[in-house]
Amino acid sequence: MIDSGLFTVKKRLSEIEVGKTAIIKEFESCDLLLKLMEMGFIPGETVKIDHRAPFGDPISILVSGYRLSLRLDEARMIWAEEILITNSTP
Repeated sequence: MIDSGLFTVKKRLSEIEVGKTAIIKEFESCDLLLKLMEMGFIPGETVKIDHRAPFGDPISILVSGYRLSLRLDEARMIWAEEILITNSTP
């Protein structure tokens, strides 16, 4: 839990649905690490899944104020925590 009514679930970035927001946590591939970090994908950065192509690949992601397209195989290498909002009653 990150705040009252907000929870996070760890997922691969490729598994997060359009319109959802997540916090980047880690990368599986060292080969991809430098490329992604140069594009603004750094641990702790908040991203939003913006769009998926008709067959699901690539995906468009909002990060650091701009849109970025990633192939699904790249998105599978990124672990993030999806931010979930619950409707809790007091």
